[in-house]
Amino acid sequence: MAGGTLLAMRGISKAFPGVRALHSVDFDLARGEIHGLIGENGAGKSTLIKILGGAYLPDGGSIELDGQAARIHSPRDALHKGISIIYQEFNLVPALSVAQNIFLGRELVSRGGLNQRAMLKRAQQTMERLGLSGFDCRRRVRSLSVAQQQMVEIAKAMFNEARILVMDEPTSVLSQKESETLFGLMRGLRDQGLSIIFISHRLDEVIELCSRITVLRDGELVSTLENSGGRLTKDELVRQMVGRVLQDYYPQAAHRVGERTLLEVRGLSAGGLFREVSFELHDGEILGFYGLVGSGRTEIMKALFGSLEYDGGEILVAGRPNRARNVRQARDAGLALVPEDRKREGLVVAMSLADNIALPNLDKINSLGTILFRRRRGLVAGYIEELSIRPPLPNRQMRDFSGGNQQKAVIAKWLAAKPKIMIFDEPTRGIDVGAKAEIYHLIERLAQTGVGIIFVSSELMEIIGMCDRVIVVHEGRITGRFDRSDATQERLMQAAAGF
Repeated sequence: MAGGTLLAMRGISKAFPGVRALHSVDFDLARGEIHGLIGENGAGKSTLIKILGGAYLPDGGSIELDGQAARIHSPRDALHKGISIIYQEFNLVPALSVAQNIFLGRELVSRGGLNQRAMLKRAQQTMERLGLSGFDCRRRVRSLSVAQQQMVEIAKAMFNEARILVMDEPTSVLSQKESETLFGLMRGLRDQGLSIIFISHRLDEVIELCSRITVLRDGELVSTLENSGGRLTKDELVRQMVGRVLQDYYPQAAHRVGERTLLEVRGLSAGGLFREVSFELHDGEILGFYGLVGSGRTEIMKALFGSLEYDGGEILVAGRPNRARNVRQARDAGLALVPEDRKREGLVVAMSLADNIALPNLDKINSLGTILFRRRRGLVAGYIEELSIRPPLPNRQMRDFSGGNQQKAVIAKWLAAKPKIMIFDEPTRGIDVGAKAEIYHLIERLAQTGVGIIFVSSELMEIIGMCDRVIVVHEGRITGRFDRSDATQERLMQAAAGF
C-alpha cells in the first residue's frame, strides 16, 4: 500500500426496514492512495460512505483511524476527524461567493464584523494550492460551471484539512477535458499525501486512477483487487460487480425502422439556446442526439416536451401541428420524457415509489374523481416486476432507492402512459453497468413495438452501440447527421467540436 493504513472499516453492517444494506463489509484505505469503490446500484456503496461520513450509524462493526478506534457520530464529527465527502449534489450556497462558501461555519471575525479581506486572501491561497491561481474567489457560486463548483468543493475539503476525501461520481456531468483536469488535480493531491475514495460507474476511469479497487455486491464485499499499472480489465470488474459475464451489452438491433413519420421538427429555435433545428423520427427508430455538455441537446428535448418555450419553428406529431405548452399537453399528444436530472425533474423524492408511478397516470386509476386503489396497486406492481425495481417496496420513499432504481421508476411512470414517442435524456448517467444493460434492452424492446425513441447521450460508445441514426449538436446547431454505418467516434467528435 502507498503509505500504511489510514482507515480501516471492519465488519460494517447496516439494515433498514425490509432491506439489508450492508453485511459484514471490510474496507481499508492507505495514506496517499486513490482507492476505487464500485458496485451495481444498491450494492451498498452509498450506505458505506454515509457511515464513514457520519450520516448513518452502523448496526455492527468497527472503524479505525491511524490505528485508533473511532466512532463517527455525525457529519460534523467526520469533518473534525479529517473526512470530507463530495456528493453528486454539491453542498454549496449559490448566492454566496466562493470565499464565503469555503469559510461557511468557520468565518473570520474582526472588530468590525466579518473579515472579508482575510477570508478572500486565504481562499485564494487554498485555490493556489490546488493549482488554480487564476480562480476568482469573489464570484458567486451560481455563476460557476459544474466543474468549477466541484473545484470549490475540493477547496473546502482542503481548507478543512481533510485527510480522507470521498468523491461520489465526480465526472458524471463533466466533459472529457474537464474530467482530465480533475484527474490531474486528484493525482496531485494524492502525491501530497491525501487519501481519496473514488466512486464511479465509469470503469475505464476507475482503472486509470486507482491503485486498488473494492467491489461490493448486494451489500457484501466481493473483493479488493490490486491494480498496479492499470492491469485490471473492464470485463473483469463487470464480472466481479454483477456475478456474471454481460452478454450483448448493447442489444443486437432486432427492431425494424418503419416508414411512418411519428415526429417532424422544422426550424425549431429558442433564443440563444438552439436555432434552426430540423429532423424526423420514424416508428420503431432509435434516433441518437450527441453533443458535449452545454451543446443544447437537453433544451431541444424540453421544447419538444412542452417544458421550455421556443420562439420559432414547428413541431408535427403524426403529421399534425403540435405546440404543447405544458407537460400534460405533450403527454396527451403521445410524448414522454425521461429527463437528464431525474431527482429534480423526473421524481418527487419525498413521495413513495407507487405515488411517483401513479402521478402521470391518474386518469387510468380513478373513477369519478376517486382513486381506485386496487387498480393503482396492480399498475404499480406490474411495472415494478417488469423493470425489476429493487427492493420491490411500493411504499418506500424514492429518496431511499439507488440511482439505477430511481431511473427505472421514472421510466415506469412514462411507460404506463403508453407513449408513441419516448425521449431518453442521458438515461444511463450515474448508474451501474448491469442497470445500463437492462435499460438498453428495454429501449430495444420498445423500438420493436413501434415506439419512436430519441436517445440523448454524451457517451460516444452507447450512441454508436444503440442508435439507427445520429444527430450531432454543437452550440445549439445541428452540425452532423450520420447513419449507423458511418457513425464513427472520430466523425462524431469532429461534428461535436463544430468542425
